[in-house]
Parts: sequence; C-alpha cells; structure tokens
Amino acid sequence: MTSLSPLLSLSLLSLFLSPAICLTCTSQKFTNKVYANCIDLPRLGAYLHYTYNASNSSLAIAYLAAPAPFGEWVSWAINPVSTGMIGAQALMALRLNNGSLVAKTYNCTSYIAITESKLSFEVWDLSSEEANGMMRVFASVKVPKDATSVNQVWNVGGAVISNQPQVHPLTAANRESKGKLTLVSSRNGGSIGTATAPAPGPSNGGWRVDRNDAGFFISLILFIGVTMVRCSH
Repeated sequence: MTSLSPLLSLSLLSLFLSPAICLTCTSQKFTNKVYANCIDLPRLGAYLHYTYNASNSSLAIAYLAAPAPFGEWVSWAINPVSTGMIGAQALMALRLNNGSLVAKTYNCTSYIAITESKLSFEVWDLSSEEANGMMRVFASVKVPKDATSVNQVWNVGGAVISNQPQVHPLTAANRESKGKLTLVSSRNGGSIGTATAPAPGPSNGGWRVDRNDAGFFISLILFIGVTMVRCSH
C-alpha cells in the first residue's frame, strides 16, 4: 500500500487542527477582566492568567482549559502542603445535569473521590463561563503573606454524574500537571520550571541534507504556514 507523502500528511493534519491549538494566553481576552500575567501551561492545553496583589496577599486568576473527551469539568488548584493532588485546594468549573456551568470548590483528600468543600484559604469572586470550546474559572484567593510562590495543580475531567465530578483520566499528562507558580507583579509571567536544551550530537564534519531530509523540511515549513493561516482567522 502506498503511503502518504510527508507533505500531504502534514497538510491534511493542518485541516483538522482545533482552533484551541492556535491559541496562546496573550491572545485571550475577557470581558471586564484584565490580568498582569499569563502562562501557557505545559500540559493539557491549559492556560492561566493571574495578578498577584502583595498589598493584601491576594491572587486573582482565570484558568482556561477544554475538558477531556466526554468530560464535563476543569480545575485549577493551589496545594499549600505538598506538590501533588492530595491536599490541593481546587477551583472547578463543571457542567450540571441541567446543562448549566457552575464554579465550585473542592478539597482534594483522596485519589478516588472528589468532594465539594470549603477551602483552607479565603476565596471570593468565584465564577465560570464557557467560550471557544474551553471552560473558564475565575476567582480571587488569599495567599500567605509575603509568599513568593505557590504550588499549583491543574486538570481536566472527567464525567459529572448526578452533579458529582468523577476522577479525571490517568494519563501521564494528567498526573504531571503540576508546578510552581511564581508570584510576580509584571507581565513577564510566572515560572513553571526550566527546560534545558538537549546536548548536541556528534559532529560528522559538516551538515549534509539528502533529498529525504529536504522533502521533510519543505513539508514542515508548508505545514507551519498553513497552520499560521488557519490560526489567523
């Protein structure tokens, strides 16, 4: 069976790109809400916008993500005691049985059950909405005085049965969606962690491109071009 050429394969793939893939946090706007910083979170196609106010130790956030396939909730959390899910104080947007989208708070004490609860810190202006295929959670929370960072955990669910959110998928991306959010007061954005570039491979005395390599690179350039055109509309 004849296989598709790299050019045709990449071109076809670009036609099925979700509009959400084209987004970055700097392109996202809100009605009557402006945040000082934003981050394209490294997993699950999620985004965080936030403003830290040192004068009253508060953090205003907007968390955006699309639910998992057949899922009905998304959540962002601060974990004041650890770096993972257990102990996380979650802000969740979920769809109820009647089709409405609501925002609720959950204290994550178990890997099995998700129970609605008050959080260990103050929360206000909690709300949710949906736009462009993504659920959005808005809130302001109290953080420890003079804190320089917080442990953040984010995820996407999961079914909602009888208005009760079920466990999220257990893929590597779901399990590893956590990091440190640096509280800053400029538009430079917070840090999730640092990534180092891979070590260079052994030199062969020069760079040589054969016809297969050239074809692939041309296909890749065309694919990127098609993607940029789709994202600009």
